[in-house]
Amino acid sequence: MRSMTENELTDVVVERYRATPDARLQEILLSLIRHAHAFVRDVRLTETEWMKGVEFLTATGHMCDDKRQEMILLSDNLGISALVNMVSAGVPEGATETTVLGPFYVPNSPQRAWGESILLRDSDEIPLIVHGRVVDEDGTPLPGAGIEVWQTDSNGMYDIQDSSQPEDNLRGHYTANEEGRFLIRSIRPTSYPIPTDGPVGVLLRATNRHPFRPAHLHAIVTAPGHQPLTTHLFDAEDKYLDSDVVFAVKESLIRKFTKNEDPGAAERFGLSGPFWELDNDFVLSKARS
Repeated sequence: MRSMTENELTDVVVERYRATPDARLQEILLSLIRHAHAFVRDVRLTETEWMKGVEFLTATGHMCDDKRQEMILLSDNLGISALVNMVSAGVPEGATETTVLGPFYVPNSPQRAWGESILLRDSDEIPLIVHGRVVDEDGTPLPGAGIEVWQTDSNGMYDIQDSSQPEDNLRGHYTANEEGRFLIRSIRPTSYPIPTDGPVGVLLRATNRHPFRPAHLHAIVTAPGHQPLTTHLFDAEDKYLDSDVVFAVKESLIRKFTKNEDPGAAERFGLSGPFWELDNDFVLSKARS
């Protein structure tokens, strides 16, 4: 084989992958090859640097298990998860915006009854009541819609990170009633640092970035005939809204948590004292054809 230039090598590699039978896989691979080769040429990557990159990705994979997804954490911290969400979401105007899933989602959360608390430990903290409706773009209620929620405890850790928490603490799956309404009981979310004891932490320290996420409640909302919604509800008073370590804040998802001290309102929600309240509707878009 004759000697090749850098650009000719890229052309040869692309040509060898051009026979990929799946058209979409071919499109993705050819673009990936071109961009990856262009990156190597652009920064004049050395073999030593490339091996450090390989070692970093290998270590990232080794940190993954059934309770921790360091690869997703890396994708989040590079802004790739947020960008994929922007590119692929396709949310029409008027529908609730989506954002990243995050690395601490656990499928099959337990079903919770109307207004049942997802906090499974004893607490003297002021409760949070989240209520509202699930509707379509025309405002029509969606009875039976599923609302799955999860969040950190007040120590800034999810249950799968913290063995002192009960299993499925601050996780739950609610069902909207015949009017599309739901009622969730929790505690006010707090800002928290993502795990920094693995490769992502090494990257954050090397780049002088903080590890914090603003306070938020995760939600996945589903209804037949509608596009599933993966989103967050962010606390409007949090100081990290403008510097979320995973770039996932969207202005339309910022909410004001209001302290309600009305005894009558507390009684209606089965409470005996003041509580934080969030009235929030989820607006789902029609399923794509």
